Amino acid sequence: MKQQLKLFLNAMVESTRDLLPIIFVIGFFELLIIQKPIPRLQELLFGTLMVVLGLTLFIKGLKMALFPIGESMAYAFARKGSVAWLLLFAFFLGFGTTIAEPALIAVADKAATLAADAGAIASSEASRENYAYGLRITVALSVGIAILIGVLRILRGWPIQWLIIGGYIVIVILTAFAPREIIGIAYDSGGVTTSTITVPLVTALGVGLASSIKGRNPMLDGFGLIAFASLTPMMFVMVYGMLV
Repeated sequence: MKQQLKLFLNAMVESTRDLLPIIFVIGFFELLIIQKPIPRLQELLFGTLMVVLGLTLFIKGLKMALFPIGESMAYAFARKGSVAWLLLFAFFLGFGTTIAEPALIAVADKAATLAADAGAIASSEASRENYAYGLRITVALSVGIAILIGVLRILRGWPIQWLIIGGYIVIVILTAFAPREIIGIAYDSGGVTTSTITVPLVTALGVGLASSIKGRNPMLDGFGLIAFASLTPMMFVMVYGMLV
């Protein structure tokens, strides 16, 4: 028990150290540039403590649960030898983790509100909900397809650079034809999808799969799935903007 407590306190110290640059930047500009006292200092300190605690528990949870789950399932599918089931699992893993991303939910809701304010959709709660839900489904589908392609790349040994270059060429072409209002949302969608839930599981899947396949290097072939997960939402959201 004492050993576990000691490890947890050490993890909290590491989390505090990771947050120090942010705390320093905010304090520096607030006190020396804006030259105003920090409002609600006690609440801010308490909130910072909660952030440190939450970050510590989150990282601990990743190490205990999400990473082992992703790697163990990758090993299991590799031993089973069924490419079809592996690709199906990769698609639904990408779809399921993305649809649950808190950052995507927040961005989709904000985009729906702004679309209603701009007159792009009807200014009703139902219209905003449908728009946000459609955006989330579009991004989730795109990430599912991205993880499927990434897993297929690991299996076939395709060079990642050509797939990434080709993807960005498609994005540039779509940008020329997509509605201006959707372009910024599309580009941001590539970032919000790769967040707290998606990254650990997808990374663990790639590393575990590359480790379990003969002739694959986990360092060279295991990483790169997140790049696809950031790429395809930009394409799909711009197409979604053209259609909707």
